[in-house]
Amino acid sequence: MRNRGVGGWPARRAQMSPGRPAFVYGDATTTFADVHDRATRLAERLRSAGVRHGDRVAYLGPNHPAFAETLFATHLLGGVFVPLNWRLADPEISYLVEHSGASVLVRAPNCAAPSDPASLRAVVALSDPAPGEIDYEPWVRSGDPTPIDEPVEEDEPALILYTSGTTGRPKGAILTHANIVWNCVNIMIGVDVASDDVTLISAPLFHVAALNQTLLPTYLKGGCSVIMPRWDVDSCYDLMAKHRITWMFGVTTMFGEFARSPRWDTADLSSLRNLMCGGAPVPPALIRTFQDRGLVFCQGYGLTETAPGATFLEARESVTKAGSAGVPVFFADVRVVRPDLTDVEVGEPGEVLVRGPNVTPGYWGDPAATAAAFTDGWFHSGDIATVDPDGHLYIVDRLKDMYISGGENVYPAEVEGVLFEHAAVAECAIIGVPHARWGEVGKAFVVLRPGATAGVPQLQQHLGERLAKYKVPLEFELVDALPRTGSGKVLKARLRAGG
Repeated sequence: MRNRGVGGWPARRAQMSPGRPAFVYGDATTTFADVHDRATRLAERLRSAGVRHGDRVAYLGPNHPAFAETLFATHLLGGVFVPLNWRLADPEISYLVEHSGASVLVRAPNCAAPSDPASLRAVVALSDPAPGEIDYEPWVRSGDPTPIDEPVEEDEPALILYTSGTTGRPKGAILTHANIVWNCVNIMIGVDVASDDVTLISAPLFHVAALNQTLLPTYLKGGCSVIMPRWDVDSCYDLMAKHRITWMFGVTTMFGEFARSPRWDTADLSSLRNLMCGGAPVPPALIRTFQDRGLVFCQGYGLTETAPGATFLEARESVTKAGSAGVPVFFADVRVVRPDLTDVEVGEPGEVLVRGPNVTPGYWGDPAATAAAFTDGWFHSGDIATVDPDGHLYIVDRLKDMYISGGENVYPAEVEGVLFEHAAVAECAIIGVPHARWGEVGKAFVVLRPGATAGVPQLQQHLGERLAKYKVPLEFELVDALPRTGSGKVLKARLRAGG
C-alpha cells in the first residue's frame, strides 16, 4: 500500500478485524469493513467533485460517524481534512472556509453552509440538502468501491485545526500524518489502550483532544468508539450502562457534571478502565471523587500544535501529584525556560517549550506565525509552568491572555475586536474570571463613547450575533478608563487584581 498516512488505516483495519464494530451511533453499528467500504466510496465521490491530492475538505457538524468517514476519505486522496467548530457564528465559519481554501464542505443538517465562499465547489449535506447541495447518503452509496491507493507520505499535512491567537484571527495549525501517529503511540504508552476498549466519544471531535486522544487511537488499536452527538450527562450514563464503556475523555466541566448527577451514587461504573481529563486544570477534590469510586483518573497537558499530548500524569501519580500536568510523553521533549531560553530551576516559573515528532510543522498560510512559534526546533507554548524535583510540570499561568471556559479556549483579543465594533464602545478589555460551573468565563471592562447610552444587554446581543455563545462574557463592568502602561498597553494584571 502506497498510502502511508491515516487514509490507509481503514483498509488495514478491515483486513485485520473486518466484522468487529468500529463505531456505534444511536442504534446503528458500523464495522471496520463498513468503514473501509464507505470511506472508499466517499473518496471516489469526492474525487468526482474535483478533490485532488493536497486539496482541503471541511466538515461542519456535531459528532457523527460521517466525521470519521470524511476524514478517512479525504486522506485516501492525499487531501487535508479541516474540522470546523459548529458552535461558531456564520462570519467566523466563512472566514475559516475561505482561509483554508476548502473545496468541499460536508455539513450537518443543523449547520448552514457559509454563503458564497469563493473556494467551495460542492456542499454535501448529511440530510435535507438545500437546492444545489448534494445528499450525503445516496452520494456515498453510489460511489465506486474499487480500492484507492494514492501515494501519501507521513510528513504530508493531514489536518488543519484552527486555534485563535492573541491577534484575534484564528490560526490554522497543521498536523501531519506522522504527528497523528506519534501522538497515538504516546497515548497507547500512557493509557494502555486495548483492542477490546469501548471508548465514549463525548467531547466535540473538531477539538484535537477528542479526535487524536480517543477516536483515532481507539480505531488504530481496533477498539469500538461509541459516538455521542454532543455532551449530555444523562445520555452519558445511559451509554455507559448499555455498551459497558471502558474509556472516556472529558474536560473538567464534563466530569464535574458527571459526578454531581443524581445517578452518580447508584450507577454501575465497573466497566470503566480509564478516565482521561484535559483542557483545564483539574481540582484535586474532583480527582478524589472519582478515585474514591475506584476509578482510574488520568490527566495531561498539551496544545493543538502538539497533536495534542505534551505531558501526561498517569493514574498511579494522580493523588500524590494532584494538580500536576505530569511528565513529558514518551516520544517528546519538554523544557521550561527563562526568557533567555536557559532552563529554570525547580519551582521557578518559565515558558513551556515542546519538541518532538508530534509537534506541528507550522501554521497554514502563515509563515510569520510559524517562524515566531519556534526557536531551534522548540515550539513555544505560550504557557508558564514550574517543575518539581521529580520533573513534573505544574501549569501556573499563560503568556497569552487566553482563558478556558467549559473546555473551550477563548482568546480575549478576538472578542475585544468584535466588541469594539459596537458604535457605543470606545475602549474595552476582557479577562477570564473564575466560575463555579465553567471554570472560567469572560469579564469585559468597557469604556463607552461620550454620550453613548448602550447598556450591558445591547453589548451582549452585539457579541451574541457575531460570536459563539461560549465566547460572550458573562460579566460586564462599565468603567471611565482602562489602566495602561506608559506605552499605552492595557494593564490586564491590574484588572485581574481588581484595580
